[in-house]
Amino acid sequence: MTDAPHIPVLVNEVVDALAPKDGAVYVDATFGAGGYSRALLAAADCTVWGIDRDPLAVSIGHELSRDFGGRLTVLSGRFGDMEELLADVGVSQVDGIALDLGVSSMQIDDPARGFSFRADGPLDMRMNGAEGETAADVVNRMAERELADLIYMYGEERASRKIARAIVELRDKEPFERTEQLAAVVRSVVRRAKDDIDPATRTFQALRIYVNEELMELEKALAAAEALLVPGGRIAVVSFHSLEDRRVKLFLQDRAGQGPRPSRHLPDAGPTQVPTFTLAKRGALKPSSQECAANPRARSARLRAAERTDAPARAAA
Repeated sequence: MTDAPHIPVLVNEVVDALAPKDGAVYVDATFGAGGYSRALLAAADCTVWGIDRDPLAVSIGHELSRDFGGRLTVLSGRFGDMEELLADVGVSQVDGIALDLGVSSMQIDDPARGFSFRADGPLDMRMNGAEGETAADVVNRMAERELADLIYMYGEERASRKIARAIVELRDKEPFERTEQLAAVVRSVVRRAKDDIDPATRTFQALRIYVNEELMELEKALAAAEALLVPGGRIAVVSFHSLEDRRVKLFLQDRAGQGPRPSRHLPDAGPTQVPTFTLAKRGALKPSSQECAANPRARSARLRAAERTDAPARAAA
């Protein structure tokens, strides 16, 4: 058996939101170290399907499944593809879905994965560990303006143009290969903020999101959840920054019929869509001060939950 994994953020609140029942089927769509799966399996005699693109997470899942009598199965793949991944194993409907967005603790704590600026390592950031462009590939080949736009869009970094200019100037002398190289360049042009957040934080976030296509995967996953959940089934999504949380909020509000409405004065305004979700509560649930003190990663976490109605899932746009 593997060592005990990191405790996931808002785990008790996620379990409460999903309300696991005996005989039900749940999806831990961002399996990681399996914290949500453990909690769900302990709460009820249910079945959990885990999904993760990280080979290490899948390996952990295979070991963990033995502890729960085969009630856990972990599939290798992206959470945005959950509908297809589950169809391949004969699952077309589920009772609950948990999503814990962003990078996992075991990924960010391993310098060899290249996610963190806190320890030197290869500038990689690929969640699957093998396929596609690395963060080093991106910063070494992307045009300055395109790189600035990426850092601004996905990192919400106001100094994105200065950072991109500094990166391009240095890569002409020596290609970027290490996290320490990139962090040092960013820190040389961005002052440490009053909130004491490392100046490299937003740039690293932007590159990670881009390399792993995280926002596109999130949008696909939300649509897949709408298609998979049975009436009365529930979704619980934990996000860690505004780019993620905003997309979750707008999707659920729209599907609950609480999004912006077309003007009644417009002649081409179509019929109102029947809600496919009801919101568990207005707004997001935040972690307690006790949890934030015990786990600083929890400070920026936001949980949004909703319950599926019996309306048909909306057609893909």
